[in-house]
Amino acid sequence: MPRSASSSARGAPRWAALLPLDREAVAPLQAQLRAGLVSAIASRVLPPAARLPSTRDLAEQLGVARNTVVLVYRTLAEEGWLLASARSGHAVNPAAADMPVPVGWRREHEPAAGAQAGAGPVDWSARLGAGVRAMPQVAKPRDGLALPYPFVYGELDPAGFPLRAWREASRLALRPQAVRGWAADRIDADDPELVEQIAQRLLPRRGIRTTPDRILVTLGAQQAISLVAATLARGGATVGLESPGYPDAWNTWTLHGARTLALPLDDAGLRVSTRFARCDVVQVSPSHQNPTTVTMPPARRRSLLQAALEHDLILVEDDYDSELAFDGGANAAIKAMDEDERVVYVGSLSKTLAPGLRLGFLVGAPPLVAEARAIRRLTVRHPPANNQRALAGFIALGHHDAAVRRLVRTLAERSAVLCDALRRHLPRLRFEPPAGGSSLWALAPGGTDVDAVARYALRRGVVFDAGGVFWRGVRGAPRTGLRLGFGSIAVERIEPGIRELALAFAEAEGTRAIRARRHRD
Repeated sequence: MPRSASSSARGAPRWAALLPLDREAVAPLQAQLRAGLVSAIASRVLPPAARLPSTRDLAEQLGVARNTVVLVYRTLAEEGWLLASARSGHAVNPAAADMPVPVGWRREHEPAAGAQAGAGPVDWSARLGAGVRAMPQVAKPRDGLALPYPFVYGELDPAGFPLRAWREASRLALRPQAVRGWAADRIDADDPELVEQIAQRLLPRRGIRTTPDRILVTLGAQQAISLVAATLARGGATVGLESPGYPDAWNTWTLHGARTLALPLDDAGLRVSTRFARCDVVQVSPSHQNPTTVTMPPARRRSLLQAALEHDLILVEDDYDSELAFDGGANAAIKAMDEDERVVYVGSLSKTLAPGLRLGFLVGAPPLVAEARAIRRLTVRHPPANNQRALAGFIALGHHDAAVRRLVRTLAERSAVLCDALRRHLPRLRFEPPAGGSSLWALAPGGTDVDAVARYALRRGVVFDAGGVFWRGVRGAPRTGLRLGFGSIAVERIEPGIRELALAFAEAEGTRAIRARRHRD
């Protein structure tokens, strides 16, 4: 038997187990092998000075090309993880595995110093109470996209991400001159190129003309709302919020000490009412109201701004997906009509690029932006500057415009298919076809237990948002709503998913009928 084959046979179980490679994984085999070796060395599974198989032997044992192993060994030797010798091959560098024992570490079963006296373990539940984690929120499963029928809102189909264009923008951001521009500690400053692109390319489409000192880049729209709440909720301000509305808007303002007041909607969106007189701040989502998707007409926007003037209150305009109008146009933002800097505008790129990118912005009066910038500095200083620079290039090169056009076409197609499927399989649901965005809001017949429907649907691989969580502070409000996101589900899976949802409705109604009979009996 040749030496390499014999060696491979004897060593295969150990090395294959130590360095498992997943050929279905996103990471290339070379990256997996490198990470596996680094982990084994750092954790001392491979002890200092341990010799590694030859590149030929390890390649045979793992079933990879020899060149893959050669490149990994060479890189790890250059970086000090391995020692290379012309005679004896590669071995673990003892210095690489010389990790200090972390401060405070103790062996299992070894009592901590002073453990015999004192108060004992901390009762964290008593110290923290219910906390933010107990606030009502949308029950969004973390593995929702892995289900067969993911009607998950706030997600986009990863297959539609403009990977080639983003790669080009990222390469530009990684040029040495660009790196020198963003790698330094900016303290609280944003990338000037991104601020310029927001001011010159994104905001004018919404009718907004502004200056850099009125723009703050944020970690998505959620951080923008949190920063605005931190600046305006001091002293227990009263904040009017849409009901039904965005649950985390309620949670955020509550967290910062504001008193919240439910403001009702009608077919044109947020309704101007006498309740405005009790508010210091009103938050509104006029482009595609969350969750009903209603688009507020221009006349209502003007009356809303006029009411803000009359009652001397601040408007927070959450314009999170205004660019996703199916007819190619969009109403001017309320901020575009604002002559007194009474409107704080919140924008996001999560709905047009990817939620995981976490980049958004707010536009407001310079004093408010300066205060929000100071608060941001205390938590994250600023959003990652490399992503800011890459996004600036992405917009400047026209990639964002092209991506939005493609996304709008995709979403419009999926919306039409979804509406047809609902009319066919769930005709009792009441809904208006969305004018844009990536979700549809529907109302089930009175008495429907939508939470139960959601549970039955999940068993069938269907996930959607049950609507009860969106209602706050409105007596007698219908709680039979459901939100179906269509940004992340392939078009060919929409109708099969709605068929399964219809079966889930039937199961929930059957269970309810059985319980009712038992109660009568």
